[in-house]
Amino acid sequence: MAVIAVFNQKGGVGKTTTCVNVAASLGLLERNPLLIDLDPQAHASLALGVKYLPGNATVAAFYKDKTPFSRLVRRLGNGVRLLPGHPDLSKVDALLGGTQGVAVLLRRELDGGLGRDGAPVLLDCAPSLGVLSLNALFAADRVLIPVTADFLAIQGLQRLELALNVLEGPLKRRIDRRIVLTRYDEAKPHCRDALAKLKARYGSLVCDSRVSDDPALSESPAHGQDIYAYAPDSGGARDYRLLTMELLSKGFFQ
Repeated sequence: MAVIAVFNQKGGVGKTTTCVNVAASLGLLERNPLLIDLDPQAHASLALGVKYLPGNATVAAFYKDKTPFSRLVRRLGNGVRLLPGHPDLSKVDALLGGTQGVAVLLRRELDGGLGRDGAPVLLDCAPSLGVLSLNALFAADRVLIPVTADFLAIQGLQRLELALNVLEGPLKRRIDRRIVLTRYDEAKPHCRDALAKLKARYGSLVCDSRVSDDPALSESPAHGQDIYAYAPDSGGARDYRLLTMELLSKGFFQ
């Protein structure tokens, strides 16, 4: 199994959009992906048409009552297995923040259950470095970092890079990572400049594939559909297909 945390402390960079549509791409390729929605906003679940669930039917029940993932997972029509999120996840920091070993709860559950089947696991993280995001980073083999071309997003990426480097100490390993530029418009000079700066600073960590600023990507969550169900011929569908194939070719999901 490869566990991929899709994470950025900066909101509005396409984190959930990337997590949902990369998972959907893997579903179309029959890779049987597992998507775990660790964001209290539960936007990944909403984007896939899963809503109005009680907390005890979501991943919040794992953190509150130790309900095993096998009792919470839902198989969707696009080939994705989903562990839905819930607003109750916002209470996890208060409930478990001082608990010994809290950072490895997610990894232990994956190692002992759903994670043993070898399928890729994607973690949609909250845009903050609390208990849930630490759980994701301690569980993750790799981190996929979506970032937009604006100044604040680039600055946030630098802070995230520092945070990942600090975490490598207690983890005693390198956290492999890739950066994907989202909401990209080749016609806009600031997008081209941002891409050049990212490549100069991070080199091969920057994905060759970029995700265009496609309105269909913003519209599809309102319909509870991934981009392939909503607009299969769109630029956004093409871009996420190319991104997924690039990551597969480089062993990111192995």
